[in-house]
Amino acid sequence: MSDLDAYRRASPRARLGVGAAIVLVLVALAATVGIGIWRSAAAPAQPVPPQPIVTDTPASAAVAGELYIHVSGAVERPGLYVVAADARVIDAVSAAGGLTDDAAGEGVNLARPVTDGEQLVVPREGEEPSAPGPDTSPLIDLNTADAATLETLTGVGPALASRIIDWRETEGPFGSVEDLLAVSGIGPSVLGSVRDQVTV
Repeated sequence: MSDLDAYRRASPRARLGVGAAIVLVLVALAATVGIGIWRSAAAPAQPVPPQPIVTDTPASAAVAGELYIHVSGAVERPGLYVVAADARVIDAVSAAGGLTDDAAGEGVNLARPVTDGEQLVVPREGEEPSAPGPDTSPLIDLNTADAATLETLTGVGPALASRIIDWRETEGPFGSVEDLLAVSGIGPSVLGSVRDQVTV
């Protein structure tokens, strides 16, 4: 047998071996893709739990420990500033670069606490201080205030402050400002005086 005959006999086998290998690779590839598709279709989608919506309100700003204050008038850099929850007017004025040379600093109580959303106007020398707007003092929480704080309310002295605390300790937290009517010594007149100064 010549080398040529041996080559002719081996050639179809070699061709068949390469063809079979290609078919085998294609079958394996198709099987892998099929299994991947089947597994992804079989796994149920996991629902995503709803996330709470947080709005930017004064209450949420206070919880975050920051207050937004608009400082204008006789300051170096008027604008909107974020200050700490326990900030005072001096802190807001400092954030705005301090007072200008023509500021009427005596017209501003630098020790006063600031409230979220407040506009602080620093007058210039010779300007009339702006008319005070509505009281921007923070509301007193009936459920957390101590006796000294309650005594700052209009018409509330030491005895009434003590009764408010006693009622709170016996009955539980106030559900509304109107619950003050259940405290001995508080009638519609006192409630009307303190309604805009308190919260629950």
